Amino acid sequence: MNIVVIMVISLFMLSCKQNPKSDNEMQKPKQVTAEDILGNPDYLAISYGGYRAKSRDSQPSVKQLKEDMKLLSAMGIKVLRTYNVQLPHASNVLKAITELKEEDSDFEMYVMLGAWIDCLNAWTDQPVNHDIESPQNAGEIERAVKLANQYPDIVKVLAVGNEAMVKWAASYYVQPKVILKWVKHLQNLKNEGKLPKTLWITSSDDFASWGGGEDSYHVKDLEELIKAVDYISMHTYPYHNTHYNPEFWGVPESESNLPNIEKIDNAMHRALEFAKKQYDSVTNYMKSLGVNKPIHIGETGWASVSKGFYGDNGSRATDEYKQGVYYKLMREWTNANGISCFYFEAFNEQWKDAEHPNGSENHFGLFTIDGQAKYPIWNLVDKGVFNGLSRGGKSIRKTYGGDVNELMKEVKVPPALNEIMANR
Repeated sequence: MNIVVIMVISLFMLSCKQNPKSDNEMQKPKQVTAEDILGNPDYLAISYGGYRAKSRDSQPSVKQLKEDMKLLSAMGIKVLRTYNVQLPHASNVLKAITELKEEDSDFEMYVMLGAWIDCLNAWTDQPVNHDIESPQNAGEIERAVKLANQYPDIVKVLAVGNEAMVKWAASYYVQPKVILKWVKHLQNLKNEGKLPKTLWITSSDDFASWGGGEDSYHVKDLEELIKAVDYISMHTYPYHNTHYNPEFWGVPESESNLPNIEKIDNAMHRALEFAKKQYDSVTNYMKSLGVNKPIHIGETGWASVSKGFYGDNGSRATDEYKQGVYYKLMREWTNANGISCFYFEAFNEQWKDAEHPNGSENHFGLFTIDGQAKYPIWNLVDKGVFNGLSRGGKSIRKTYGGDVNELMKEVKVPPALNEIMANR
């Protein structure tokens, strides 16, 4: 045998001995954790409800959920937020993702699993008691724990409650001590090995509930909660504040002679700055407690239809153009600053305000119920990312037939600032 060949074989065998790895070790994929996902722009996040009917009594099938998962994956979405485990929806989402992973080893999707929390007598005809929690909460937490353990490869975050501490949620809010109790319970389960160690625990709530608003929220239990969670999931809605706190929204006199499109775009940039200020207010309160943890956005969004406070007879904030500008600005800001944004939301859901089809709560989706892509994602249709995909048997096409001139006919300029101030 040639001496050179012998030397090559010897070196190869020596290398194998120095790096002894079994086939399983070589093929074992890296386990992605919440720490890897949150704040990573390669893992875009979104809030998701797959309901297509006017009542949640009509649950989407696993087949329908898989249809939605494929659309979201095509958009680059890899993290979903769900809201409760009382209904089959969240568990079916996990089943749908599992089946898609079995069908395609490259399919990747993770979940921030929400457990709904209520006060005593919430959603009943009995007087609510915000100081006492609903007896249903224990079962909700138990179900969430079971799903987190059943699907550890998918569930990466557990969120205790949704806007469960903010006082304008008068139908059901609880005191921070209730959220704190369950967060501590879940953290203890992690410490005892009864939940995955890498599972992150939080609560998802309005910026005010996290100390960024009135001093009345600054209580000891909130301080302890901030120390107990793995990160803060806060909500910010400049959209709603175009009615409730509209100073940032009105067109100032200095801009009165600008073209209408510039007035609109400037208002949308002020809306983004409004959201940034709310984010900073939570950051400042957290740091005042000597705490330094990640803060991510659990919800923010912009509706495309409204016949109420935000429509033509109100703040004139509502249309697909403004929704598109807000989506773009929010993604750019959060991606550049290591902030996850669970944008609200993926699809329109008509059950939210079933008696008022044009109520804004029904129209926060980036897609309509029948699978039309709204203006914020027209560019993705142009790129062909939805080719071969559908919703409800209908291929994905643009709203307004893709005619931006038709869209702009419905776009209104925000009121003048002096008009807003005169009407307050």
